[in-house]
This record gives sequence, C-alpha cells and structure tokens, in this order.
Amino acid sequence: MSRRLVITADDLGREPGSTEVILGLLSEGHVSATTLICLSPSAAHAAERVRELGVVPRVHVTLTSERGVPPWRPLTGGASLTGPDGTLFDDPFALGARGEAGDVEREAEAQLGWLRERGLAPEAADSHAGTLYGLHGRSWLAETLRWCARHGLAFRLPRDPEPYMGGPLPPELAAAHGQAVALADALGVALPETIATNRSTAAELGGYERLREDYLRRLAALPEGTSELFLHPSSEDAVAGPDGVVRSWEARLLRDPVWHDALKSEDIEVVGGWWPPRP
Repeated sequence: MSRRLVITADDLGREPGSTEVILGLLSEGHVSATTLICLSPSAAHAAERVRELGVVPRVHVTLTSERGVPPWRPLTGGASLTGPDGTLFDDPFALGARGEAGDVEREAEAQLGWLRERGLAPEAADSHAGTLYGLHGRSWLAETLRWCARHGLAFRLPRDPEPYMGGPLPPELAAAHGQAVALADALGVALPETIATNRSTAAELGGYERLREDYLRRLAALPEGTSELFLHPSSEDAVAGPDGVVRSWEARLLRDPVWHDALKSEDIEVVGGWWPPRP
C-alpha cells in the first residue's frame, strides 16, 4: 500500500483575499482540493471561478461566524444556531451549548443544495472550525454521518486522530471517536486515514522556517493509505491579526521548492480525495 495525500486549501469564499490566493494555488497545481464557505458575500464569485477551473469543492459545513469578517447568516432559520441578531455565533462553544441536531442537519442540507444549484456536485463534506465533532460541546457526528450516507458523501473524520490532536484522545472522547468510525464504516462513508494541519500561532512558531519544519515532519510521519493535510492559505492582509501571518506562511509553503522536493523524496502521491472515484 502506498502513501497518498489530499492537500486541501480550506475556506474558499471566506473573503476576497483568501479566495484569490486559493484560486491561484489551484490553478498552479499546488493544492489538490478545496472547501467552500457558501455563507459569505464572496461565495457566489468563488463558486463561479472554481467551476471555471474544473474543480469541485467540498461542502464546508459552516455553523459559526469568524472574528475579523462581518458575521454570516445561515441559509435556514435555525434559531439554535444564531444569536438575537440572526447571525451565527463566532464562538464554537456557544454553538456547542445551544445547537439542536435538526437545525444543524437542515443547515448542512441547505449548504449542499446551494452548491448543487450552482452546478457543483461535492463528493465529500467537512466541518468548518470542527463544530460537528463535539470538541466544543454537543456532537452531531452521528447525524452528520447519516446525512453523508444519504447523499453519498465522504467525510473528514480521521481514523487515527492522534496526528491532528497531538496525542491520544481522552478516554471518553476516544470511545466516541471509535463509535463514529464504526458507524461510518457501517454506513459506507469514506474516511481519511488521518488528518493534519497547523494549530500553532505565529508567536509560538516564531517564523516561517519553523512552520515549514513542522509540516515536513508531518509529511514524513504520514501512514500508508490516504490522508489529508488541510491548510488555510491567504494573503497576510486578508485576515486580521497574527492569523493572517500564519496563513500567508502556509501560502508560501505550498509554493516552496523544499516542500515539493519533500513530497517527491517521501514518495507521496498527491490525490484529490480519500474516497473511490464516482463512475
């Protein structure tokens, strides 16, 4: 068995700066997949542009807003997902305390429909800010996996969560994860072997070279099978504060010859998905 890797640029459509960087990386062949936030003002333009490139983004189920950009509104009227002004919470823990499964599923369904209406047929789904996993309160993994199965979608849930979490899961979380993987297998929902991303701040990293070193280490540690590396590339001025610095470093990494040499020397095949291709 070989080692295969999906290199994903998350957050297409978040705002114009990130969108243009991701579209550039897609057109240059530096990433093999992307995910689209369909709630933002830039989403329709992003969907049109990515369709022109012949790339089908995954549905990036978005249930929270983000600090630094105007708050987003859900496509549905799910009261448990929003504050008094009708916009999504920017705190995942607020959603985790209040969100109801029915509202979550209806919103996921609406976001998938939004993409399909624009001629895009996603083959997989994932969770913006990880809100579906139960890391911030309520978990909607079982409902999400059944929803994915109904639509024939793969889902970003790692079989081995340790590379993402940075170590073993606490016993209660490990048990819930095991149940979710078993349910996905029973439903026929394809999962990646593992997933990885940067979770350190600019201050913790100290500079671009440390970020590159960390990603090279992750690359060397990839298991056999198909895994996913997801990044959030952007221009530095598109995202407020130190997060913009890290995102600009990630954009730089994806164009770095050292990174591309490492992919070759590690004999890693870059692929578009961890699921079997549709007929």
